[in-house]
Amino acid sequence: MRLLVAEDERLLADTIAEWLREDAHAVDVAYDGAAALERIDVNDYDVIILDRDLPRVHGDEVCARLVASGCAARVLMLTAAGEVTDRVAGLSLGADDYLTKPFAFPELAARVLALGRRSRPAAPPVLGRRGITLDPARREVFRDDRYVPLAKKEFAVLTELLRADGAAVSTEQLLEKAWDEHTDPFTGAVRVTLLKLRRKLGDPPVIETVTGVGYRIP
Repeated sequence: MRLLVAEDERLLADTIAEWLREDAHAVDVAYDGAAALERIDVNDYDVIILDRDLPRVHGDEVCARLVASGCAARVLMLTAAGEVTDRVAGLSLGADDYLTKPFAFPELAARVLALGRRSRPAAPPVLGRRGITLDPARREVFRDDRYVPLAKKEFAVLTELLRADGAAVSTEQLLEKAWDEHTDPFTGAVRVTLLKLRRKLGDPPVIETVTGVGYRIP
């Protein structure tokens, strides 16, 4: 998924981003509310991890603007305040979930996955097609009961192809969901990743190139 971490504590923000990248997500980081809004205007996020006490533009205001704009991204609000009234206030602003600091990363990761499923058309917890099964929670892939070890980007690309349910996915869509904002769109990263992914999945080939459109698993 494509995620945004909006957190003014830089060490915490960068640590969360690295954790989530290890789970094969594409993650951008903003250290204040104004920067978060700029990135939201440009990028299509599945989930936004939003600290409530952001500088420049407060997290409450960021959340309110997201709701007013009709943004489809789900919001997981972070705060150091653990009172029930604080949680109710955050949720009343339009946040989809609420997590109090300090928190355990496995819980954050599980909540992000749950919100990500809600940000898109419903999909089963385990994805499958043409003998391939992919479990996002366990980060496991099998083909015809054979375990397939994948790198993070390969896993992310395969997830998008399986979620498309037979439809073609463009290179631009894969870049949007599997890479972050620092990736040069002309690097050929998608082509190289697909080459490695096809090799690991083995024969018979299952990923088709749809000329002028993108890629699909029919």
